[in-house]
This record gives sequence, structure tokens and C-alpha cells, in this order.
Amino acid sequence: MSGAWFDLTHPVESGMPVYPGDPTVTVTEVATVAAEGCSVRSLSLGTHTGTHLDAPAHVVRGGRTVDDILPDELTGAASVLHVPGLAPGEVVTPSHLGAWHPARIVLIATGWDAHWGTDAYLEYPVLGEDVCRLLVDSGMHVLGMDTASPDPPGADLLPVHDLLLGTDRLIVENLRGLRNLPSCVEFTALPLPVVDGDGSPVRAVARRRTAGQEHRRSNPTGRSD
Repeated sequence: MSGAWFDLTHPVESGMPVYPGDPTVTVTEVATVAAEGCSVRSLSLGTHTGTHLDAPAHVVRGGRTVDDILPDELTGAASVLHVPGLAPGEVVTPSHLGAWHPARIVLIATGWDAHWGTDAYLEYPVLGEDVCRLLVDSGMHVLGMDTASPDPPGADLLPVHDLLLGTDRLIVENLRGLRNLPSCVEFTALPLPVVDGDGSPVRAVARRRTAGQEHRRSNPTGRSD
């Protein structure tokens, strides 16, 4: 399995789940092979559809937009922190983490993607501010989660978004299958370069790190974290 890729992306389709208040998703065939000689589909969706990236501009006025994000920022060694068995709305604290390897990309595997498409999906566990600061202090640049958000649903305040995006970091939400990953993987999640975009759907994939590879804590943005 060392070379096998895991697809961590929810498929994009008409009527798929969206965060309350976000645009619904419609995929419509507007040309067919039978009639026009080729098939073409029209996509209607929001920038935070399905498995997607939150850019700093999502919550920060004047923050970096999707088209300013470098591919290297979303590619590389990732630590997968497995925190199964959480209750609805439970807050992930440092005590949940156990032993883990600091990395530039950190994926939190709660297993909550098993509820995708049900009402229970929006009763997801959330990330505590103390855990978020611990990860930031360890050098994390990208946070990925298999939930709709690291912050509580419908909250007026978004402390994790504010901390991460406010310091020019990135968030990938609605990942799937993280519970199937080993603790160290190669991860890639590339967005569409939406001009002035606050977010974008991504195709997220991962594979097991090969023998001899080590976590890299380099920062492709050139910033000092």
C-alpha cells in the first residue's frame, strides 16, 4: 500500500450537502454527445462546496485570496492525528492528541465524515483554541479536518478561523477517509485559482510516506511562523 493514493475528496454532484446558507450545488448537462457531438456540463456552486480550501480572505479583510496561494503550501508531508470516538459538539483538547509529529500540514481525523449527508454531520466536534495554538506553535501552516469546520456550527465567533486565517495560514474542510490514513502521509489539496476567491473546492489526496522520508518543517511562503 506504500504507493497507493487515498482520495480524500467528496464527489461534487447536484443536491450534495452544503453548509447552511451556502449556495446549493447544481450540475447540469447543457450539451450532449448525441445532439451536439460533445458533452458539456454547467456547474453552479459556492466557493466552499464539498471538500474545500478556506483562504485568509474568507474571514480577513484584505487577506490573501485563493489565486495568491502557492501550490507548495498545500503539498508535502502531513501528520495525521487520530481522535476517534468524539461526541457531537465535543471540543478537541491537547489531551486528545497523544503522541504526534509536528508538521507543516496537520490533518485531524475524527471519523465524522461517516455522517456526511445526514443531519448529524452538522453536529460535529470542534477544535479547541488551546489545541489550535499548540499546532501553530509547532509550525503548522495548513489544518485539514474531516468535519464542516473547526469552529462550532452557526457560531457568531470563529476563533479557530480567526487565529489561523488571521495569521495567513490555511484550512481544508470536509475531507473524507482520514481515519484510514497512517500517521504520516504525503498530502496534496489543490484549489482552483479563483481570482479574488475566498475559497475553492479542492481535489485532496494522500499516500503513505516511503521509508526514509521525514517530516519537513520548511515554509514555502518564506514567512517565519
